[in-house]
Amino acid sequence: MTFLQTTYSERKLVRVQEKGQVTLPMEVREKLGLKKGDLVAVEQTNEGVLITPQQVVANKALDKLGEVLRGKGFSLEELIESGRNVRGSLIEKKYGLKSKKDN
Repeated sequence: MTFLQTTYSERKLVRVQEKGQVTLPMEVREKLGLKKGDLVAVEQTNEGVLITPQQVVANKALDKLGEVLRGKGFSLEELIESGRNVRGSLIEKKYGLKSKKDN
C-alpha cells in the first residue's frame, strides 16, 4: 500500500461555499494547467476527496489504449480506417446511404 505524504507547506486550506463550491488555489491551478471551464473528476476516497483534471485521465487512458494496440500489432492509421469502415457500414444500413468512394 502506498501512502501519499505531504508537508503542511503543501496543504492549502479552502472554504466550502454555500453551494458546495471550493476555489482551488492559484498555485495548484497553474501547476495543473487548469483554466476557467476545464473539467475535473471528483472522487471520494478513504482519505477525503481526489480532484483530477480530466485531460490527464483521458490522456492516460489513450496512452494505455495505444500501448495495447501497438502490442497487438495495430497502428493508429489502421484503427482510424477501421472506424471509418464501420461507421460507413452503419450509415448505409440505417439510412441507405453509400459512401462517396462506393459511388
